[in-house]
Amino acid sequence: QVQLVESGGGLVQAGGSLRLSCAASGRMFSIYAMGWFRQAPGKEREFVATITRTSGTTSYADSVKGRFTISRDNAKSTLYLQMNSLKPEDTAVYYCAAGWAITRGGNADYWGQGTQVTVSS
Repeated sequence: QVQLVESGGGLVQAGGSLRLSCAASGRMFSIYAMGWFRQAPGKEREFVATITRTSGTTSYADSVKGRFTISRDNAKSTLYLQMNSLKPEDTAVYYCAAGWAITRGGNADYWGQGTQVTVSS
């Protein structure tokens, strides 16, 4: 089965930036759609962004559109999330996901362990 490992989380001031990475192994990375989801304490898991296997199509939650950019490097089997203009409400555990047909509802086939992002005001 596919293994996903996130990294790059941490503490940042509001208005700052972070770049998350997700390294994949176990299968051919390029055959999967990929996505980022997040979950804050006391809240449901929330869709952040997805990208197709070819990087030709991306989708973003309205709350992050214009601030976050999802990308992938199939040669390196790595997914990225560039987060700019961070807000305190972006604070959450961010999860990398992979699937043959990943959905905004979170019905992915594989999940990483998560990385904490904390944005202070």
